[in-house]
Amino acid sequence: MLNKLLANALPYMPKKLIWIFSKRYIAGETIEDGLKACRELNRQGIEVTVDLLGEFISTIKQAEENKDQYIDIIERFTAEGINGNFSLKPTMFGLLINKEVCFANIEAVIMKAVEKKTFVRIDMEDSQCVDDELEMYRKLQQKYPARVGLVIQAYLRRTRNDLAQLASMGINGMPLNFRLCKGIYTEPKNIAFKEFEEVREHYLDDLNFIFDHNMYVGIATHDKFLADQAMIIIREKNIDHSKYEFQMLYGVTPELRSSIVKEGHKMRVYVPFGRDWFGYSTRRLKENPKMATHIIKALFFRG
Repeated sequence: MLNKLLANALPYMPKKLIWIFSKRYIAGETIEDGLKACRELNRQGIEVTVDLLGEFISTIKQAEENKDQYIDIIERFTAEGINGNFSLKPTMFGLLINKEVCFANIEAVIMKAVEKKTFVRIDMEDSQCVDDELEMYRKLQQKYPARVGLVIQAYLRRTRNDLAQLASMGINGMPLNFRLCKGIYTEPKNIAFKEFEEVREHYLDDLNFIFDHNMYVGIATHDKFLADQAMIIIREKNIDHSKYEFQMLYGVTPELRSSIVKEGHKMRVYVPFGRDWFGYSTRRLKENPKMATHIIKALFFRG
């Protein structure tokens, strides 16, 4: 209870305090920081997903700036030979301001990914965005089937139905590509499953559905139970290693990550960087309230 209270209070405290927590989970503020983190992960045999932090914006100009930054990021990271791909949030590109402009901005980023023979994943955001993000994914996947993927959130009550509707979309034998996560946004009970075991159950149900329908999946979890269960499903269904990968966030559960890699499974780490790190950090804090005590201890140890 104390950890939860601290986690809810800390976002209102000075950013320097929150950075004590954040620096473990964020590669840094600059593109050079992101490159350094990605090179080190590649050195360990781990692929990456590169993410520029930021989401909700207020002007079309900001959306255009984010588009230009992403195009520059793809240009730079591919030129540096980073083994990885890219992830983006549609709200950074104007989704809640002008959907047509947002689509055009994201398509421009994907066209750069096509040029560089890489891949872009559309993040799924809170429930107000889901329908628009699904519609955008459908359109882009039909045009660029090998270059665009989507995040699926297991805690949403609608997800299984969404997967069923998406299942028939594959083009020319190209499997759909999803990142399956639990989900992190705070949603009401009528929209999302709230109980811990209930979310786990639906995560595994969705994972089975994805495998049964020949979709590629990034098994995104830091829950050892889910990772173990996923490996059981992979063995029981005799899933080829080319059909899946495990995914984790930068700085989270490194011991579990190492154990999965040692067992021979492909691993990808989501590497966020950028100056707009505060919102991402506070969501991570709410997801893992135990970190609040570590922040307070760090503050006192620093004097």
